Amino acid sequence: MSTPSTPYAAPRTASPSYLPRVSVELVPRNQEGLEEELETLSEHFPFIDTVNITDLTRFSLRSHHACKAAQKCVRRAIPHLRAVGTNLKDLRPLLSFLDEAELHEVLIVAGDLPADMRHPTFPTTSVQLIRAIKTALPHVQVYAALDPYRNSFVRERDYALEKLDAGASGLFTQPFFDTRLMEVYLELLPEANIYWGVTTVTSQRSLSYWQNRNHAVFPSGFEPTLAWSRGFATRALDFAFQTRTNLYFMPIRADLRAFLTGILTPERFGVKHVAETL
Repeated sequence: MSTPSTPYAAPRTASPSYLPRVSVELVPRNQEGLEEELETLSEHFPFIDTVNITDLTRFSLRSHHACKAAQKCVRRAIPHLRAVGTNLKDLRPLLSFLDEAELHEVLIVAGDLPADMRHPTFPTTSVQLIRAIKTALPHVQVYAALDPYRNSFVRERDYALEKLDAGASGLFTQPFFDTRLMEVYLELLPEANIYWGVTTVTSQRSLSYWQNRNHAVFPSGFEPTLAWSRGFATRALDFAFQTRTNLYFMPIRADLRAFLTGILTPERFGVKHVAETL
């Protein structure tokens, strides 16, 4: 898909000095894996100061513990907190951990039911957990999830607004693959602090997963290659600059350097005298 020749239409005033906030999503299997991912990020993209870390029950390392450790390498670490795995009646240990670890940002996701039912589950909703954390820790920035593929435009917009009304400070989206769809959601949520998700789809198997499991929408010119993913990452970054929004990058089965080298550059983010190791 070609890059539009005109600026993206958006209800926000573009600013030449605006720098999107960029986070890199990490999926560490264990402490060693986390350290390796952070080392790669620090060595090759030292001007990126934020990570968000998923919470997958099949791995032993919990997201908030990983984020506490990650703060030794980056300024900001955002844990994913699964509503379905959180007991609202016993929230104090989590709240104390967030406070003591100085984790000032969290992302609330609904969370899938674990394959291993030894992990406890609860009837907690994202809205309930957002409200509970924001009430107990008002200084914490609580983000909510937006999934452009699970509902109609209106229903997903209304669900996002419900989360924002509950206290969410912004929205992290499921990955997009088309800036035209990003424009639609920007118009639906013109005041929201949005972090667009951008990922890699580099095989037919991965494409089928996104289409059949997540019902993702791909443009007609899409190709399941790293080159296409890099091209879209560039377009999404341009979109964020032009619309005063933000991004997080989620490399899946792709090397972080191969995905983002030449796209996330110190010059693009106004950083001078940063030598990348290539």
